[in-house]
Amino acid sequence: MKPELLPLLRCPQTGQSLTLEPDTAVSGQADEIDNGWLVCADGSHRYPIIGGIPRFVAESNYADNFGMQWNLFAKTQLDSHSGQPISAERFWHATGWHPEALRGSWVLDVGCGSGRFAEVALNAGAKVVALDYSSAADACYANLRHHPCLHVIQGDVYALPFAADSFPFVYSLGVLQHTPDVAAAFAALPPIVEPGGQLCADFYWNRLRTLLNPKYVLRPFTKRMDQKRLFSWLTSNVPGMLRMSQALGRVPMLGRFLKRIIPVVDYTGIYPLTQKQLEEWALLDTFDMLAPAYDNPQSAATVTRWFKQAGIDDVEVFHWGHLVGRGRKQVAV
Repeated sequence: MKPELLPLLRCPQTGQSLTLEPDTAVSGQADEIDNGWLVCADGSHRYPIIGGIPRFVAESNYADNFGMQWNLFAKTQLDSHSGQPISAERFWHATGWHPEALRGSWVLDVGCGSGRFAEVALNAGAKVVALDYSSAADACYANLRHHPCLHVIQGDVYALPFAADSFPFVYSLGVLQHTPDVAAAFAALPPIVEPGGQLCADFYWNRLRTLLNPKYVLRPFTKRMDQKRLFSWLTSNVPGMLRMSQALGRVPMLGRFLKRIIPVVDYTGIYPLTQKQLEEWALLDTFDMLAPAYDNPQSAATVTRWFKQAGIDDVEVFHWGHLVGRGRKQVAV
């Protein structure tokens, strides 16, 4: 942890400021704390810093499957690894932000996973706080710690450890639908956006096409399976299912409909990936759709209402892979 992060942090239980009690520094970096404690102003709560990451949550939680997948596929969706600007294109199109606006600004990534979007913001020159509920925070830190402006936190969206009005830019992409209460998770974001700052979040879209996805037939069973057993089964079967999906996808006229019968994520013709990469992305995202404890799509009307009720102006809600909402926080007159 870098001490420059401390002024933004607050105790998630009391809202009080935190003081830093370092134990050890990162080797060769005296200004970065590897292990220590963050202590609430009145001493009532203490939060460990372990491996350079402040930890505000229990080691095990409902997002364990995400920690597992992002540590197994730590680099898969990083543009620096795939050689394709897939994450960058999604980030810039969803947020509508411009790289020059992020340069030197604080940016919060809620649900960072292994850091695919945090990498994009860091490359734009932002000071990125990447937060995840699961041990994916460790994967993000390992992937991107060479960036001097990276700060990683393991924390809970329902109890964010930040001062109000702290960030000019906040985003949460591919995350909120996997929380137990999506409305409450979204409601936690606007208070930490500074007045005039910008917020972007996306969701699975609650529409007939989404609900007809075969995953909703399988999920009542797969989400209760032992995660390692499910992953092992998918590892053995996803390559074959992907080939079946690709074959069906080549059927004239009907291919794009027929391929949906196969419960596998198939990016053939969507992303310019090699067959090996397609298999790796298929395994990652098929596990991602079958394993999470929660999967809660939202309607465009609901997302629009949430943004407006939270005091967000210039609200735009549109479809770009996911149902995207974005806008600017009102400035008090």
